[in-house]
Amino acid sequence: MSGEAKALAFKVVVPARLGSTRLPRKVLREVAGKPVVQYVWEAAQKAGASQVVIATDSDEVARLCAAFGADVRMTAPTHNSGTDRANEIARQAGWDAGTVVVNLQGDEPLMPPALVRQAAELLANDPGADIASLCHPLHTLDEWLNPNVVKLVMDRRGYALYFSRAPIPWRREGSTRQAPRLPDGLAYRHIGLYAYRVAALAEFSALPPAPLEDCEALEQLRALTHGLRIKMGITDTPPPRGVDTEDDLQAVARLLAGG
Repeated sequence: MSGEAKALAFKVVVPARLGSTRLPRKVLREVAGKPVVQYVWEAAQKAGASQVVIATDSDEVARLCAAFGADVRMTAPTHNSGTDRANEIARQAGWDAGTVVVNLQGDEPLMPPALVRQAAELLANDPGADIASLCHPLHTLDEWLNPNVVKLVMDRRGYALYFSRAPIPWRREGSTRQAPRLPDGLAYRHIGLYAYRVAALAEFSALPPAPLEDCEALEQLRALTHGLRIKMGITDTPPPRGVDTEDDLQAVARLLAGG
């Protein structure tokens, strides 16, 4: 590892809530002999984080994570999001306001370590950013039109202007009278991986939900509404799927088995 790479210092918090509506107890479900959350923890370790903390509100999750060697800490059961859980960890630990913290959800067992590091590096290298995240180009019309695929547009410096479940940007000629056209070179899918400075994490967690956030059900719109700057990094390769359903779990198992 080069001297420049060694200079990057960042933490990772892995929120691992036991409760889940679509797939109960998903962070503890086993895939190829290990629980889902252990794969996430291992990815964070491989990314080169100086510290990886699993944040949970479950004694059962805490016991299992401690058994495979993780630094696991209890957080309040009242948090509405993993972001709030990460903020509690930063506050508990007394991390400095400028510390870079990556929030890596506990249901992303296939997240490439390189992307975790890329998000941290992006924020560390841009003093004008409060938050950093990643995206990848969209190449199919179906994905662009899918409301479950979160799209975004950026300014020329790579800061996010808006996130939406709607197909953005929309070509003017793609009106209701014509078949919509994918805006090649302008359509990006958001990857739900965030790096925060501790000060921005605390500020964000203290903010009330924003009308745009409620409208689109996208937490990152709260940050934009209140003037926090989100720097976006582009990767050509989208990360594999996370685990939200039983089908997702089986797909992850096949990928880990090489099938």
